[in-house]
Amino acid sequence: MPIFEYRCGKCGHEFEELVFGQNAPACPKCKAPKAEKLMSCCRHKNADGGADFGSAPSASSSGGGCAGCSGGSCATCK
Repeated sequence: MPIFEYRCGKCGHEFEELVFGQNAPACPKCKAPKAEKLMSCCRHKNADGGADFGSAPSASSSGGGCAGCSGGSCATCK
């Protein structure tokens, strides 16, 4: 089920909301009728199991190939 991030246009409050359909939720702080949907950062796991938020693999990362596998053997490196 999709959880989206929103910002209220009236008071600026940022919040997350589980939303069904296309309707924007009301602000939980000031009760303004519609909030603006924000772009969320993507998340992926590094080869060492740690989480990385919003950064794309890079060919210039140390250790070879890319940040995704650091060995040059993943699909991103090819």
